[in-house]
Amino acid sequence: MVIGDGVLTPTISVFSAVSGMEFPFPKEQHRYVEVPVACIILVFLFALQHYGTHRVGFLFAPIVITWLLCISAIGVYNIFRWNPYVYQALSPYYMYKFLKKTQSKGWMSLGGILLCITGSEAMFADLGHFSQLSIKIAFTCIVYPSLILAYMGQAAYISKNQNNGKVHPIGFYVSVPDKIRWPVLVIAILAAVVGSQAIITGTFSIIKQCSALGCFPRVKLVHTSSKKHGQIYNPEINWTLMLLCLAVTIGFRDTKRMGNAAGLAIITGMLVTTCLMSLVIVLCWNRSIFLAISFIFFFGSIEALYFSASLIKFREGAWVPIALSFIFIIVMYVWHYGTLKKYEFDVQNKVSINWLLGLGPGLGIVRVKGIGLIHTELVSGIPAIFSHFVTNLPAFHQVVVFLCIKSVPVPHVRPDERFLVGRVGPKEYRLYRCIARYGYRDIQKDDNEFEKDLVCSIAEFIRSERPAACVVGTEDMENGEKLTVVGTSSSNLEGIRLCEDDGSISEMVGASELREIKPLEMPKKRVRFVVPESPQIDMDARQELRELMEAREAGLAFIMGHSYVRAKKGSSLMKKIVINFGYDFLRRNFREPTFSLSIPYASTLEVGMIYYV
Repeated sequence: MVIGDGVLTPTISVFSAVSGMEFPFPKEQHRYVEVPVACIILVFLFALQHYGTHRVGFLFAPIVITWLLCISAIGVYNIFRWNPYVYQALSPYYMYKFLKKTQSKGWMSLGGILLCITGSEAMFADLGHFSQLSIKIAFTCIVYPSLILAYMGQAAYISKNQNNGKVHPIGFYVSVPDKIRWPVLVIAILAAVVGSQAIITGTFSIIKQCSALGCFPRVKLVHTSSKKHGQIYNPEINWTLMLLCLAVTIGFRDTKRMGNAAGLAIITGMLVTTCLMSLVIVLCWNRSIFLAISFIFFFGSIEALYFSASLIKFREGAWVPIALSFIFIIVMYVWHYGTLKKYEFDVQNKVSINWLLGLGPGLGIVRVKGIGLIHTELVSGIPAIFSHFVTNLPAFHQVVVFLCIKSVPVPHVRPDERFLVGRVGPKEYRLYRCIARYGYRDIQKDDNEFEKDLVCSIAEFIRSERPAACVVGTEDMENGEKLTVVGTSSSNLEGIRLCEDDGSISEMVGASELREIKPLEMPKKRVRFVVPESPQIDMDARQELRELMEAREAGLAFIMGHSYVRAKKGSSLMKKIVINFGYDFLRRNFREPTFSLSIPYASTLEVGMIYYV
């Protein structure tokens, strides 16, 4: 419903503002101009999104404050001019009297009253960009009083001008004095853009969180600010929302049905939030269940009353958010179910260390020269793709690295904490695990730089490796693996350096003297490790470094799995439809996993594997 609100709030906000324009031709022809103008503004609004909230946001506060002061002043003017006694409408008695007199009609009108809530709700849809205190102060001291004065002013005007022949779909613009109508209209359009911007950015955040939880297909995430984590931009979602907004605008062409649709979306989100808030009271705040029940009964009953009134307008536009929600629920369920089954297959089919030990140091295959980088999503264990590869191709590289690229939710990862390096199996197997961590604002290096850093991190791990009982600064993993934090070569000036040129080594690192470990044979491409004089490196580590240099000289190959998920035999018809068609369609048409390096296709090998789930 929040995603649907991201479609409906920009639509009704912009269209309502445009509806206040006066054109020099009959009223019944206005829609032929209002719709194109609203569409142009919507296209302009969504085209601005890629600049980021922090670049456009400096206009938010001036526009919102100007708009609130404007409607407050107009409200005060209308109150004193038309009906000073309208303040009595603040009494709840008149609400009770209204519902008692109108009965079912009054109850049905509550769906339209929701539009009074949507404007203020949209201003704070992007809660991640403001502190709680700022929201409380702004709403209590500025937003709420301004809205009350504006609606009281409209009520005062309507109470004295019910039968003057002036008919307008938006009651606010009728109450605006003629001399300032056009300036107010410009401010209204700008305020509509601001409110729409907030809910659009909120939709981006919802999509990002769903994608991180594996509940939504992968989309491109562009972090537009290096200081604030929540400011993101989704190109695919942005243009999808724009197309849906244009479709609703062209399809409805009036604010009544748009309002019914937006009202149901917003009140449903509020009702669900209230229910979840009761869980927060009990589980997070450790308060009594009685307090949670009282909370949900008081606020939930009010929201349920509005919800039922909005649901009555199903055929008058309220079906739109339900249809959008239904589509998004199907997409999210199919993706989550397929992702979960694929992960379960990966975990259940991990190759055991006993299987690896049974192959022996040669792994039962021919070990060819070079480094094989096997990309995997698993941070522990041996992926099934490895056994699938060696079973079908009896040759593998002399050095094997299980590479896992992880994006962490921080702007930057310090270079000295970039890699986690460990050993898989006994030392003579020459199998390593490397987890490369990147923040969402980290600048990814090119292929050569990444390869150098990766090889240097493994070499530094070999040089500084200690017995398992004495490892410091490591993380315990499954299967008894230990991963050591190793930085990039540029961050570790006292560590091993990699030199691939043909010149002589005369570089000094700090105050330490350097000496060169040379490979046994001199191939065409010369690779040398430059290590500090102390501490001393034992013979086994020197031999392992020589083999790593030889493998680097021979070349580096990226081996990636290309999985095809299929429902296993005997599955139900619904499961076959969801996995074989739904999940496969989403996987092929949405983005592949985003890696933190640009893999050169010339040295990439894809290994196809079918997952029967």
